[in-house]
Amino acid sequence: MHAMTHATDIALPGLAIVGGGPAGLMAAEVARAHGIEVDLFEAKGSVGRKFLVAGKGGLNLTHAEPRPGFDARYRERAAEVGRWLDAFDGDALREWARGLGVDTYVGTSDRVFPLDRKAAPLLRGWVRRLRADGVRMHVLHRWSGWSDDGALLFDTPQGRVRVRAGATVLALGGGSWPELGSDGAWVPWLRAAGIDVAPLLPSNCGFDMAMSEVLRTRYAGEPLKPVVAQWTDDDGAPRALQGECVLTAHGIEGSLVYALSAMLRERIARDGEARLALDLAPGRTQARLVADLSRPRGSRTRSEHLRRATGLDGAKAALVREVVAAEAMDDAHAVATAIKCCPLRLLAPRPIAEAISSSGGVRLEALTQDLRASHAPPGAGAVFCAGEMLDWEAPTGGYLLTACFASGLVAGRGAVEALRGLRDS
Repeated sequence: MHAMTHATDIALPGLAIVGGGPAGLMAAEVARAHGIEVDLFEAKGSVGRKFLVAGKGGLNLTHAEPRPGFDARYRERAAEVGRWLDAFDGDALREWARGLGVDTYVGTSDRVFPLDRKAAPLLRGWVRRLRADGVRMHVLHRWSGWSDDGALLFDTPQGRVRVRAGATVLALGGGSWPELGSDGAWVPWLRAAGIDVAPLLPSNCGFDMAMSEVLRTRYAGEPLKPVVAQWTDDDGAPRALQGECVLTAHGIEGSLVYALSAMLRERIARDGEARLALDLAPGRTQARLVADLSRPRGSRTRSEHLRRATGLDGAKAALVREVVAAEAMDDAHAVATAIKCCPLRLLAPRPIAEAISSSGGVRLEALTQDLRASHAPPGAGAVFCAGEMLDWEAPTGGYLLTACFASGLVAGRGAVEALRGLRDS
């Protein structure tokens, strides 16, 4: 909380939304559709910055996986996020985009993209429509908590502003990509207000790995594809997942690693490390590898023999040499075993600022089903939370964005009901 200081006081007739990402913008759309006055405050100079950057390589809007498999991607939060998806799922998101003149298609791995794969036209059209519908957007307004009497405090180029509203939707993002606005600065303010917040942790992130200096310096940036990750689940059952990853100067990252990041992060927290194995040649059996490696090497170098016999070179061959001692490189069985089950020892997730998303945030147990905080500062009115600042996580592939949109819609509807209750009381 902040003591009263000289500031410009503003009393709003309706809803204040803090944060201009997809969750905040969706809450604004819902509230305006119900005739509620909406003022949206954004710390940066424009809204939707992370949305734009996330779409630079092709905006992965949602995923075509049918429910309930879709819901299961949210792991222990599947039931809660599933309720948001009941209100606004992947199909609804595609239909909503169509309403903005943006048609979508299902690409590889059932990921859903706009036809032009771009985020900017969708965001531009959405913001234009919101403004035309009467949403007032205030950029360069950085939220800095509540005053002692429950007003929202904003730092702006013109000085501090105190805002009062009957209801507030906080859509402040998580802790990843802080340069785009989601820096987690809000955590202590919500905790001080009695709202339970789980620590923000990296999700969809790379990992530091035990590796030699040769691997670190010569092969950083080299892709590993295709490979199959192999691990044992908490019940002792073997698991496997095919995909692609990349060696880095610190360890390993990429879509395959991101898909396993929650499990890997939790194992490191529990055990101090996480073990993962890679099948570096998913198209060949171990028996075939042994047979091919057992052929006479002749005058070829070991590296050339490995490449000709197995098709492995570059980073994959370097990983094999990490595992197999130099004197054992002529042992076909040892080399084949390393290729089919190359062990990796992961030591730590990369910092949250490098992560695609974050886990942790406002615990859903601290919110009602319409995402209203059970505790709020005296005088603050009804406070709702939405988007990545909530305690859930999901893999990349459109699941993150879909839940952000859906939670914004749920929080927006909750705010509408709260303001109607105030009006009727």
